[in-house]
Amino acid sequence: MEPRISLITLGVDDLARSITFYRAMGWTPHPSSVDGEVAFFQSGGMVLALWSRAALAADSGVADTGGWGGVTLAHNVDAPDDVDGVLTSAEAAGARIARVGAPTAWGGYSGVFVDPDGHPWEVAVNPAWQIGADGSVTLP
Repeated sequence: MEPRISLITLGVDDLARSITFYRAMGWTPHPSSVDGEVAFFQSGGMVLALWSRAALAADSGVADTGGWGGVTLAHNVDAPDDVDGVLTSAEAAGARIARVGAPTAWGGYSGVFVDPDGHPWEVAVNPAWQIGADGSVTLP
């Protein structure tokens, strides 16, 4: 298997609410989305999808216990002010701020917001990582 992630699907309780949230964050649903069923968002070289949490669990062959699934998504930016700006936008769109932007022990700056369905997103500056024009991240 090649070391690549092509698609991340987030299980959501209310698809319309989740689409509204991600639109408020600046994401645009792709035309291939199926109204009322699934929303796709192009994100650089990968795709983010929103789909019914129950349908996703059934399709994946897992039991949905309703708790956090042990995954945190990340959005890397170039500067601490960008972290704070994304967190402010997320809160205005309906997210809960779990950790305000602050310097990190590893020399960066980061904060965390949690989307309306409980999916945590870290927004971070990692000074050792390069961010391409398309948002791709390259490790040193």
